[in-house]
Amino acid sequence: MNSAARIEAFLEMMSAERGAAENTLSSYRRDLEDASGAIDGGLAGAAAADIRAYLDDIAARGFAATSQARKLSAIRQFFKFLYAEGLRGDDPTGTLDSPKKGRPLPKTMSEADTGRLIDRAAIEAGDVSSGDGDSLASLRLHALVEVLYATGLRVSELVGLPVTVAQRDDRFFMVRGKGDKERMVPLSAKARAAMKTWLAARAKVPAFADSPFLFPAASDSGYLSRQVFARDLKGLAARAGIASAKISPHVLRHAFASHLLQNGADLRAVQQLLGHADISTTQIYTHVLEERLVRLVNDHHPLAD
Repeated sequence: MNSAARIEAFLEMMSAERGAAENTLSSYRRDLEDASGAIDGGLAGAAAADIRAYLDDIAARGFAATSQARKLSAIRQFFKFLYAEGLRGDDPTGTLDSPKKGRPLPKTMSEADTGRLIDRAAIEAGDVSSGDGDSLASLRLHALVEVLYATGLRVSELVGLPVTVAQRDDRFFMVRGKGDKERMVPLSAKARAAMKTWLAARAKVPAFADSPFLFPAASDSGYLSRQVFARDLKGLAARAGIASAKISPHVLRHAFASHLLQNGADLRAVQQLLGHADISTTQIYTHVLEERLVRLVNDHHPLAD
């Protein structure tokens, strides 16, 4: 049985025994036939060195680490099948390491775009006068955006804030995050002012006045849902002339961290503000530090060009 026949037998097994979808089968076929065509003598008789050389070749051709890993996964499944069926006495993929996937950089916003977004929220909140639903939504959205950018809260932490955060009018407050851990986060003067304005409008709505949450809603949780805030934020971005596809509550959280680091903040301090249990989580922002250090050397080193 040659390589092509064994690939067909493998695909038949995946379809009949595992119920693989047509798209999955097509993907396996493409990856296995590509490998088989690149390896002398075909894939079925390949040794570990042949497969390693193939992986090196596709890496050199510019395939992303995710594509390399997918192809290796298909090859592994193929050889497991051959071994289980007694068509091979060994599995040559057992000693092969999966390609390392680079951790993607977080999506963020420039300081200019963030300023435009917040300015637009402030303008819309300043235009309200009727006290109707649209006015309340504008005041709430302004408060949400100001607080999110001032604190870097997770969206779940933000929408579930207790009303006492605004009532105390403190420069800092405690928030309970992942793992039930508490941390202290700061509040800017603009964020406190936006919360105060929202609090005054909120108090005039009977359904909201007695709620323990800062951003109450008629939902099972009793507070604004993350999905509603994300939708409103995208609408605000569009009105500010920013592509809505580029904005989400999590992007604003990343902007908070990135802008702090760009302006000289310490990575450990940002870790604490974000509520990351491990510094390695915060190290996704090290590209910001690298850019800052390059700029620092270029601007201040006496021998820099």
